[in-house]
Amino acid sequence: MQIRLETITSSEDRSFSLMFNPRLSDLFFWHFHPEFELVYIDNAWGNRHVGRHFSRYNQSDLVLIGSNIPHLNFDYGVTTDYRKAVLHMKKEWVESHFLGTRELTRINHLMRLSAHGIVFHGTIKPQVGESLFEMEGLSPDEQYFRLVGILQALAESLETEETELLHEQPYHNPASAVDQERIRKIFAYIDNHYREPIALEDIAGTCHLTREAFCRYFKKMTKYTFTEFLNRYRVSQAKRELLAGNTVGDACFASGFQSMSYFNRVFNRVAGMNPSDYRDSGEAFRNSPQPGPASTPGS
Repeated sequence: MQIRLETITSSEDRSFSLMFNPRLSDLFFWHFHPEFELVYIDNAWGNRHVGRHFSRYNQSDLVLIGSNIPHLNFDYGVTTDYRKAVLHMKKEWVESHFLGTRELTRINHLMRLSAHGIVFHGTIKPQVGESLFEMEGLSPDEQYFRLVGILQALAESLETEETELLHEQPYHNPASAVDQERIRKIFAYIDNHYREPIALEDIAGTCHLTREAFCRYFKKMTKYTFTEFLNRYRVSQAKRELLAGNTVGDACFASGFQSMSYFNRVFNRVAGMNPSDYRDSGEAFRNSPQPGPASTPGS
């Protein structure tokens, strides 16, 4: 399990890159990167975890994620024979090419809203998904014009009810290059030790800060106190345990909480419902009819 800054490289000096059907379903990959990301997954039922947002998607998902917004790989834990396409657009290219061109006003607006995280529903989802897959094998110039068409279609869908912002306010990751490396170490420590009690002195030592300096730094970088952030992270792990069908008690201790009463109180505050109700909602989803691997793409 990892939380890290992802470095995206390409064998060519390209403004954008594409991946088709990368298989990461066995990896919990909580990461962020400067590139803007458009991801489509089909024939899958999984978790949509972007920034502070956590929800489920059913059968398919299409999400536009802004620069440096942490997110979980959308195929984590998926067991069906899914398809996935991932488009990465360089931050510098988006800012100079789209945000700086008056004739691309709609796309400009789309890319600015991506700072909230955008999920697309309805007919636009399978249409764009198929368009992404059709880009495989095209020449770079053909891919470019297809990409502009995809972004224009997504921008026009903002005027319909087929889109949803994942955060009320733009998600801001204030980390500089130095801060990103420091935050990466902190996140990695949390990811490796969240199941056990974490002493402030120990995690502060990962970035060579005193306890007091660490608390100030962490609050500045994440807008949360360390305890608030750790509780939220543990709740996200507990949600995965509950959605997997585990008991509330098992989810409590597997996610690092030491007290059932404290777990229930924190979970209710973070998730807006108690763990039992959240587990029941997942049970209802698992018991509902779901198409198998041969289902029709889209929807």
